[in-house]
Amino acid sequence: MYPIGGMASLKDLGLSDYEASAYRALLETGPATAKELSEASGVPMGRIYDVLASIESQHLVRSQAASRPKKYAAVEPETALDRLLDDRKRELAEKADQYEDIVDELTHDLTAPTAPDTGFWTAALGPDETIELLLDRLDAASNRIVLLSGTPSSSIDLRDVSGRVVDHLLDALERDVTVSVLLSRGLSRELPAEVNDAYVSDLSTYDDFDVRIGDTVDGNVIVLDGEEVCIEMSNPVNPDEAFALVDLKDPSFAEDVVDEFEASWENANALE
Repeated sequence: MYPIGGMASLKDLGLSDYEASAYRALLETGPATAKELSEASGVPMGRIYDVLASIESQHLVRSQAASRPKKYAAVEPETALDRLLDDRKRELAEKADQYEDIVDELTHDLTAPTAPDTGFWTAALGPDETIELLLDRLDAASNRIVLLSGTPSSSIDLRDVSGRVVDHLLDALERDVTVSVLLSRGLSRELPAEVNDAYVSDLSTYDDFDVRIGDTVDGNVIVLDGEEVCIEMSNPVNPDEAFALVDLKDPSFAEDVVDEFEASWENANALE
């Protein structure tokens, strides 16, 4: 692929140097014999017949077999370029099909990694890395997501992050993952209108989704499949700013968090 801002070339559409030179030369010379074309294009005589056969098979030139010696003429550029473009599109479609087949095969061939031992944890530092880890773990859930969200961090774009979280929750629901969201009353007031609308309209169309507003929700915690907990850590210097997200694999701890969640859930109100 030629660089952005660079000059386009017939090579970008799949022709070799010799093929491109032969076709361009035919446009300049008009009908020509192989020998004449070799001299005009710089393609060696020992290669010219193979080159002509190749571009003729791509319907870029026409041959006049009745003449002796045989002559060749270039197809009009607009027609030739359309044919090259169609060939490249067809190749890309075939390649996409091949990749899909490979993914299907590898999906059955590759085994899931062994679950890490209890107590395994990882962390992401900074707002961007924190959000990426959060979304990655939401995508990994296969059974249930419990999300508790209190005061938003001043270091994140609430509109952007909330919208991305909603998109990933929708993906989870499509995978038949049960999703329970408990928001603080303050956060529900700060969420952009379109995010609240998505909670009420888009997400709530799924039987496995429920969202409530609680008065005792503080901090941001997510429990995945009853065994993994993601906890947002505040910046010790600026408590309103997100510092890190700690992802802990500990079923016992996750169970304790879910128990606390269930108690708050019972006293929470539906988001309207």
